[in-house]
Amino acid sequence: MFLKNSKKRLLASILTLFSITSFAPAHAEGQIRIAEQHGIIYLLLHVAQDQKLIEKHGKEQGLDIRPEWVKLSGGAAINDALLSNSIDIAGAGVAPLLTIWDKTKGKQNIRGVASLGNYPYKLISTNPNVKTIADFTEKDRIALPNAGVSVQSRILQLASAKLWGEENYKKLDRLSVTVPHPEATAAILKEGTEINAHFATPPFQDQELAGNPNAHVVLEAYDVLGGPSTATVLYATEKYRAENPKTYQAFIAALDEAAQYIKNNPEGAADAYLRVNKSNIDRDQLLAIIKSPDIEVKLTPQNTFTLADFMHRVGAIKNKPASAQDYFFDDAHNASGS
Repeated sequence: MFLKNSKKRLLASILTLFSITSFAPAHAEGQIRIAEQHGIIYLLLHVAQDQKLIEKHGKEQGLDIRPEWVKLSGGAAINDALLSNSIDIAGAGVAPLLTIWDKTKGKQNIRGVASLGNYPYKLISTNPNVKTIADFTEKDRIALPNAGVSVQSRILQLASAKLWGEENYKKLDRLSVTVPHPEATAAILKEGTEINAHFATPPFQDQELAGNPNAHVVLEAYDVLGGPSTATVLYATEKYRAENPKTYQAFIAALDEAAQYIKNNPEGAADAYLRVNKSNIDRDQLLAIIKSPDIEVKLTPQNTFTLADFMHRVGAIKNKPASAQDYFFDDAHNASGS
């Protein structure tokens, strides 16, 4: 029942988005529709929204930009919205970006716009017998934003490949289920459902570890990927970027200012998150997350190629990227991306 209700709500959000935007006008300077998901990993967007930075930099370009903000769950829903021209800027994991880059290469040519920063993702379990991923059994269910295709799924597949060999990279897919982060967190905190593990993001993993004494870390993404890495990114079609240069530049300038704001004023960034998300998360806990040395909010992608190379090796993407520059636009902040 828990999973059925989750899927119904996800489908309803997608249908609502399409019904609102299916008759949206063609791209025009000043239009920007941005899709994000749940969590602090979208803090750059939350600060830009709260401080009206896109509007500010739009005025500098002579534009009256009124951003539209859409919240969805899962990279698959985000990618469908982008392909249907229901949104202009997609916010999702590196894995969904790589999937849609591969699918649209030579057509819409969707590529990355910017990183949303480096955030540690943690696989949490409430099963005391699960110390490593090797301990998962048929009794366990691992909640992910999109089972099999999300960035968390791909990281778990990479960890499985390292442990059991690349031919067994999907070994834990059978235990993975698609559940949005807020609902997965509720399941971990309350227990009693089929969900007893969650590959989470901040602040959900922090809430789980603080709120349930049985919750513990089984795996950390940074360990799998070999160090700090960008897991969540923004991306768009080549057409939107080319036809809306002023809007696009205003958006990049807004992101850059938001990154500086977060770095210099974490307290203000925390308050922005609380206002935009109408969140009841403890402010001190939120501030501690934002100030964590494991988090770096920046536009330049870092260490994404590890996952890209793996996805090509196992056939998840057909086109082989030579570097991160293949699947990110050639903007200045992406030049040194990896």
